[in-house]
Amino acid sequence: MLSDLKPSILAELAVAIALAAVLSLIKIKLPHLIYGGSISLHALPIVVVALRYGVRLGALSGVAYGLVNFLLTPYFVHPVQIALDYPVAFGSLGVAGLAAGRSTPGMAVAAVLGAGALRLGIHVLSGVVYFADLAPADTPVWEYSLIYNSSYMIPETLITCLAMGALIRRLPPGVNR
Repeated sequence: MLSDLKPSILAELAVAIALAAVLSLIKIKLPHLIYGGSISLHALPIVVVALRYGVRLGALSGVAYGLVNFLLTPYFVHPVQIALDYPVAFGSLGVAGLAAGRSTPGMAVAAVLGAGALRLGIHVLSGVVYFADLAPADTPVWEYSLIYNSSYMIPETLITCLAMGALIRRLPPGVNR
């Protein structure tokens, strides 16, 4: 898969992953998020890759970034939780590539919303399975996980939508499969 890529595209993917890592360090940490999660623009470069090159390279970039993100800010309780919260969750941003080739501001924002919703769902699943003991006794586990993860994922997705809406017309076309 990687051997089929032009060096310039491979370099662009590497730069996007590195930029996502740098953007993850510029974040808003909400005080109630004691078990992880923050608001940043780290998803933006991965979604840009997906919109330029499609689902496959968007997902590949997201998985690679998820692994880098784990190395930068590891939080783990179980190997499957690591997989869900890092490579799977960020790899899911690649679904934004379904809008590749139709990258109007509206489509780009819709792609970010869809990818953000999928990523939220994966984090909620991880929370239900691996962080159930953190839910208050009178709160259903799925509700606790949804509220906890939504408290940072919804603002992060909306901020990413705003940034993508402003950026999309300035991007070169890419492969757009």
